[in-house]
Amino acid sequence: MDLTHRQEQILEIVKEHGPITGENIADELNLTRATLRPDLAILTMAGFLDARPRVGYFYTGKTGSELLTDKIKKLSVRDYHSVPVVVNDQANAYDAITTMFLEDVGTLFVVDQHGILVGVLSRKDLLRTSMGQQDLTEVPVHIIMTRLPKIKICQKDDLLIDASIKLIENQIDALPVVQESDKGLEVIGRLTKTNITKAFVELVKNEDV
Repeated sequence: MDLTHRQEQILEIVKEHGPITGENIADELNLTRATLRPDLAILTMAGFLDARPRVGYFYTGKTGSELLTDKIKKLSVRDYHSVPVVVNDQANAYDAITTMFLEDVGTLFVVDQHGILVGVLSRKDLLRTSMGQQDLTEVPVHIIMTRLPKIKICQKDDLLIDASIKLIENQIDALPVVQESDKGLEVIGRLTKTNITKAFVELVKNEDV
């Protein structure tokens, strides 16, 4: 976030004299309190300043990059995950390839008849299978999928940064977003590298406003 010259002056005054009232800041700049009100609101909402009733404004001590980092650490999976793309565990490899192509995704989640997660299929899994001599319509997905407990998962209340770390450390493209039920892990969404990239770009754009 780029600050105006006056906003930078306000920060310097608060750093030196805080806590300090809005009236006293205005006096230091030879301006009216009403003139400074928008600047003080922006600095407070952005996190550079904090305010206490009958006390005044004080500097939070954080740089712009630190404030951005704080906001990233508060983002949760629930606000950014996509609709899951699933195939039934009774489907065959040909069906899975068709679904992956039509939905334009790189990962399929395999579920049973109750929508419970039982496996994950990646592009590599299906490519490896298609390179063989076998009939793809005769290869059930449960033979070639990755099974629990090897599957990395996340839940909607998890922090986005923690899910990002899982994707990077495990070199995978997507995580199933699950919720626990009496039958097992129900698939309610998918979190991909694209979702995370969009979240971070959106956050940075908002910071530039």
